[in-house]
Amino acid sequence: MKEIYHLPTEQIKLTHVLHALSDQTRLRIFLKLKNIGEHSCQDLDVSMAKSTLSHHIRVLRESGVIKIRSEGTQRFVSLRCNDLEARFPGLLEVILSASEPF
Repeated sequence: MKEIYHLPTEQIKLTHVLHALSDQTRLRIFLKLKNIGEHSCQDLDVSMAKSTLSHHIRVLRESGVIKIRSEGTQRFVSLRCNDLEARFPGLLEVILSASEPF
């Protein structure tokens, strides 16, 4: 199986993170992962086509917001909280507090 590429922490750009989270669907995925932790892609429980979900997951991964781990035929998604906090201290808390009513 092809290895999944993740940006090194030092290459994560703030503009890419903010762009990824500017979409309502991706922000919902972000908040869900923040609340439940690592989860399999198929069990994210979002009502959309599989191809659309794959697109949103790819945008989040390429921006450095999430990481994907393969185990057998399943893929598990989790936030890169430690990497984002190391790169942009306090950013996650700002995003979470700003999306409170969301």
